Amino acid sequence: MPTRQLLLLALLLLPAAAHGQSEADLKSYFEGRTVKLRIAMPGTESGVDVYPGTAKPLDFPRHASRLKDNGTALRSGDEALVTKIKVKSKLIEFQLDGGGYGTMGDETSSGLSVGSTPKTRREQNLEGELKRETDPVRRRELKEELDELQKDREREDARNRAALADAQESKKANIRQRRLEGGSRFNIRYNNGVPAAALRPEAVRAALAAYVEFPDAAAAAEPARPEPRGLPAKGMLLADADRLLGTPESTSERLEGKLRVTTRTYASSAGRVVAEFVEGVLIRYTVTSE
Repeated sequence: MPTRQLLLLALLLLPAAAHGQSEADLKSYFEGRTVKLRIAMPGTESGVDVYPGTAKPLDFPRHASRLKDNGTALRSGDEALVTKIKVKSKLIEFQLDGGGYGTMGDETSSGLSVGSTPKTRREQNLEGELKRETDPVRRRELKEELDELQKDREREDARNRAALADAQESKKANIRQRRLEGGSRFNIRYNNGVPAAALRPEAVRAALAAYVEFPDAAAAAEPARPEPRGLPAKGMLLADADRLLGTPESTSERLEGKLRVTTRTYASSAGRVVAEFVEGVLIRYTVTSE
């Protein structure tokens, strides 16, 4: 076959070779499936950033900050529905239970404002009369009436500010609750753009294997990376670690920049566990035999 015909045949076959490597195929494979989480996830569309193939795939201090700022929408051990897969130029969004609060249409600001109570017509007239009046007795009468009207206006402003503060707190509470109900997401990021090889279901599962359990037959073929039985998992909340390991033998705290780091030592059947938490989220632990 002539070289030109071979080249044409190769070009015609190229789309077939790329089958399974597109957003549409990832959506078909994952959306509607239920997965089990191995880490806590924040209630925000910022979600959890994962950088596959790097020395530090997940930045746990940043993860802890997002949990602290936005609350925990999904906890370690929770099951969540994959609601959307979206491929962008440098990341793959793996959205769970709605993808996280703060997407288009979600109210994120709790700010409210109210203007000052305007002057009444009577107050404006009194100000004008006071400027023109020269009789001391009459001026005193006008001033007393004007002062009383100004106090009424100040009392109205105080009532409005109190009502505004209550409304802001109610709005904040509503947003906090909606954050906890809005799901979260993983952002699988690639600094140089999403490679074609990353658009395969097995590549997405591998990128999230440390943070998500895929309870299906296809995922069972992936190399498993479970944490040892009876030991905590990175991303676990401090309260969950206490429930798993029991009352700690000792606790200490320190500050690293603006983050609070807590170190707790536990005696477990596997040995002595020294765990470090950043803002209440487990980032690392060591086990030594006793």
